Amino acid sequence: MAETLLLFPDPPPPILVQTLDFAGIAYIAVANASVAMAAEPADGWGGAVIVADEDPENAFGICRALRKGDAPVDGVLLLINGGQLAELEQREDLFDDFCLSPFHPKELEARLRHLQFRAGRGADPELGGYGELVLNFETYQAMIGDKPLDLTYMEYELLKFFVTHPAKVFTREQLLSRVWGYEYYGGARTVDVHVRRLRAKLGEEHANLIQTVRSVGYRFGQTRWSGS
Repeated sequence: MAETLLLFPDPPPPILVQTLDFAGIAYIAVANASVAMAAEPADGWGGAVIVADEDPENAFGICRALRKGDAPVDGVLLLINGGQLAELEQREDLFDDFCLSPFHPKELEARLRHLQFRAGRGADPELGGYGELVLNFETYQAMIGDKPLDLTYMEYELLKFFVTHPAKVFTREQLLSRVWGYEYYGGARTVDVHVRRLRAKLGEEHANLIQTVRSVGYRFGQTRWSGS
């Protein structure tokens, strides 16, 4: 099964190389479409990460070549800057997902894993949940009932932490440390903002899954104690 990613450009941005190396994802960097065709592994490309902000003409040219080859490549992730969003119009067939630069390494890895699962190259996903809420820990997707939740990376991380620690009360400072992992700019207010957004996305029926514990912090789900 194809596992090697195509990377453009050559050399690729250091942060991209660092992200892929840390995630254990194999890749070959190419400079243009001709090199991409010549360097294709015997079992085909396992996807592609195309950085389009510096050389969009070559970037989209490689995307077209990957789509029109004898074995079209699935799992093409495009990296662009915010000013290039309009350039994606009428080009949706050239890529499977896109990510804005600068990117968060974990977000990029999650998007790549998601594309691998869509293409049938991933293992059975690890799932978690609470009631009607289901989280896919591999693809960073969440659903409640049959409705997908459109979450940002950090919204997902906070919800995942809650789901894996139900019925426990955490202070804002504890959540900031455990979820963000460092003293995040904005302080404890950052937690309140993300909780508010999560509640809105969960919807009125499920917003009370995240409960405010007065003068302490937040708790997810119910406890066995009545009146808590």
